[in-house]
Amino acid sequence: MQTTIMVGIGLALALAVFPAEAATKGPGKAAPACSAISFRPLPPGMPDGEQQAGMYKSRHGRLELRAEVKQGNPSDYYVTSAGKRVAAAASSLPEAAVTCAAAKKMPKPETPASSCTGQRFKVVVAHSGDQRMALLYGQDGGSWHFCSAGTF
Repeated sequence: MQTTIMVGIGLALALAVFPAEAATKGPGKAAPACSAISFRPLPPGMPDGEQQAGMYKSRHGRLELRAEVKQGNPSDYYVTSAGKRVAAAASSLPEAAVTCAAAKKMPKPETPASSCTGQRFKVVVAHSGDQRMALLYGQDGGSWHFCSAGTF
């Protein structure tokens, strides 16, 4: 009888200790310094207005590719984070963003396009300390072109 009681007490203590250990998480991994996310375009015939073309969510944030649709066709794609359009980046991008774009085999980000269209899209995300940059590229006819860049 005593052994049964001792086993019961041991089990109760074990169950009390293990969930407490499982609830305390260790330090999480840092966000990757450089990543690229691919998106498809909106199909033709969408209703006019702002439409979501794609969404990417991770523990580090949420990015959406959105488009302005006019007469059923997307006329301009852009990136949003937390429901807001990413803030336009300065004319000279940080070296980390340029290096990240090159690592992902994207053209050097130069003058942004007036409007962004294409058959495929790629968002290059560069982390440099606390600063996060999103560079949007569109693909037309097999070649990628730089559309816009912003911080989020």
